[in-house]
Amino acid sequence: MGGLLKKLGYFFVAFVALFTIAAIAIFLFFDPNDYRDRIAEEVKRETGRDLVIEGDLELSFFPWFAVNIGKTSLSNAPGFGEEPFLSFEQAQLSVKLLPLLLDREISVGTATLDGFELNLAVASNGRNNWQDLEEARSAQPDADETAQDTSSTLDVAGVEIRDAAVSYNDAQAGERYSLSNVNLTTGRVVSGIPIDISSHFDFELQPADLSGDVSIETSLVPSDEAGITLGDTEISVLGVDATLSVSGEGLGGRLQIDAFSLKSLMTRLNIQAPVTADPDALGKIIFDGNVQVNEDAISVTGLELVVDDSTFSGKLSVARNEAGTISIDLAADSIDLDRYMEPATDASASSGDSVPVEIPADLIRAFNVRGDLTVETAKLSGMTFDNVTLGLNAADGNMRLHPITADLFDGKYDGDVRINASGSVPVLSVNENVRDVSLGSLAQAMFEQENITGTINGSFRLSGRGESLAAIQRSLGGSMSMELIDGAWEGTDLWYELRRARALYKQEPAPEPELPARTQFSSVKATGPVTDGVFRNDDLFAQLPFMQLTGRGSVDFAAARVDYRMTARILENPEFATDATAEELDEFTQAKIPLRITGSLADPTIAPDIGEMLKDEVKKKVEEEIKDKLLKKLFGDDE
Repeated sequence: MGGLLKKLGYFFVAFVALFTIAAIAIFLFFDPNDYRDRIAEEVKRETGRDLVIEGDLELSFFPWFAVNIGKTSLSNAPGFGEEPFLSFEQAQLSVKLLPLLLDREISVGTATLDGFELNLAVASNGRNNWQDLEEARSAQPDADETAQDTSSTLDVAGVEIRDAAVSYNDAQAGERYSLSNVNLTTGRVVSGIPIDISSHFDFELQPADLSGDVSIETSLVPSDEAGITLGDTEISVLGVDATLSVSGEGLGGRLQIDAFSLKSLMTRLNIQAPVTADPDALGKIIFDGNVQVNEDAISVTGLELVVDDSTFSGKLSVARNEAGTISIDLAADSIDLDRYMEPATDASASSGDSVPVEIPADLIRAFNVRGDLTVETAKLSGMTFDNVTLGLNAADGNMRLHPITADLFDGKYDGDVRINASGSVPVLSVNENVRDVSLGSLAQAMFEQENITGTINGSFRLSGRGESLAAIQRSLGGSMSMELIDGAWEGTDLWYELRRARALYKQEPAPEPELPARTQFSSVKATGPVTDGVFRNDDLFAQLPFMQLTGRGSVDFAAARVDYRMTARILENPEFATDATAEELDEFTQAKIPLRITGSLADPTIAPDIGEMLKDEVKKKVEEEIKDKLLKKLFGDDE
C-alpha cells in the first residue's frame, strides 16, 4: 500500500512538473493575439457581423486559467449605421485549473466587464438590429443534448460590470430609452445559496423627457416551489427609498416606502405638481403594505398610508389593464381637504377679497378610483364632518361621492355630490340633506357669522359651474327648503325696534332697550328656487314668542347678502311685554307691521319698514277723506 501511494505521489509531482513546463512553454512561445483574425473570421461566418479586437488578448495558466480581452466591438446590422452593435473596453474571466482537472469543478474567479455598451434599435419599417442574429442562431443545428455532461459543478466568485450603457432607439414609435453609468456587482454564484446583487444606474426616457437614477440591493434566493425568488430588496428611485420583503407564493411581499415628497417626485417626473392652498401639502408620503402581483391586478392588503397628517389603513388594488382602475377600501383618522384645494390667484389675493377655493380639476381628471372610504374627521370649506362614510367613483374626469353620511355640528348630513371636470369648466351638483344641525356652528363655518343660534333642517338640490367655489356660487341653480328651530338672532331686539319705531312716529321718548339685544324664534320656514346664485323665497313664515312673520325676499350666496320684506302680526298679550303700555299693545295687535331685513348675512339689519308704514298711513287718511266726502254727497252737510 505504501508503495502505491508513493507511486501516485511521483505521478502527481510529474504531472504538475509537466503542466508547469507546458504552461511556461505556451507562455513563452504562444501569442493569442496571432489568432485575432481567425476569431474574427469565425464570428463573420456565424453572424455576418464584423468583430474587431483592438486591445490585446492575454492568457495565464496557473493556478488560474485566465483570459483577458482588450477593447472589442461587434458591428451593427446592415442599415443601422456605423455605430457598433456592442462593444466593451475590457473583459476578464478566470478558472481554477486543478479543481477542473481533478474534481470536474468549474471554479470561476470574479468575472469582470468594463465599458460595455449595447445599442438596440428598431428602424422605421419595424425591422430591428438583433433580428439577424436570432435568424443566424436558429439556422444552426441543435446541439445533441444527450451528449452533454452535466456532472460538473459551477462556482463563480462574483460578477462585476462597470460603467456600462444600454440604449434602445425605436424610430417607428419615436421613443428612446437609455441606461448609463450601469454598475453591477454580485456575490458568489453557486447552486443552492442566495446570490447577492448590488446595482446602480442612470436612466433617460424620451419623448417623456424623464431621467433619474436607480439603486438596487437584493439577492436571488433558490426556491423549491418557484425556482428562484427575490430576497429582501432595497431600492432607491428618483430619491424615493423602498424595501421589499418577499414572502409567500408568486410575486409579492411586504413593501415599505420611506417618507418622500410627492410634489418633488412629480417635478422629477416632469409632471406638473398641483398648486395647493397649503404649500406644504403632499410633502410627506409613507407607504407600508403587503403587495401581491398577479395577471389581473396589483393588490395591497394590510395597508398603512400616511399623507401629510392623515393616516389611511385598509386595502387597495390597481387593475393591470389600460384603464388602471384603482379599487379602495380605506379608513382614515382625519383629513383637511382645504389644504389640497388650489389657492387664490395673486389678483384676488392682492385685492383684499376673500380667498377663493379652487376646484382641483386636473387632479379629478387623473382619478380612476372606486370604492369606499371612512374618515373619523374631515374638514372642507371650514366645516368639520365627523364619522364620515362615503362611496367614491371617479373616472374620465367625473367624480361622484355617494352615498355620503356624516355627523355635522351636532346633527346629521347625507348627500350625493358630483363633480364633472371632463370639460374646460368643472360642474358641481349636490343633493344634500341636513337634520338637527347647529345653526350657529354652520353659520360660523360658512359665513363667519356668530350672531345666530338654533337648529337647522334642510334640503338642497343645487348645481353650478366654475373653476372655484366662489364662481360656482355665482352660477348656482336648483331649489332649497329649510327650517330653523328654537334659536335666536343675537345683537338685534326686534320687539325693541318695533317700540322704538312707534315712539319715533308718535314723537314720544324711545323706550329703554333690554340688553343683551336678541330676538328669539321658535320656527322659521322657507322654500324656493335658486337662480344664478340667488335664493328667491315667497313663502317665508316665522313664529316668534310675540308675533308671526310672513314675507318674501332673496339671499345672494355669492355676495353673502340678504334682502327680505315681511309683515308682522303681534300676538295678543305677549308674555314678556310687561314694560309695554296698554296703548302700545293695542296699536301693535291691531296693526300689520312691515319689516325689512337687509345687509350682509354676517350682520344684517332688522328694522320696521318706516316707508311702508308711512305709505299705509297716508293711504288710510286718503281713504278716510274719500269716505267723508262720499257721505257728504249722499246725505248732505249737517252743518
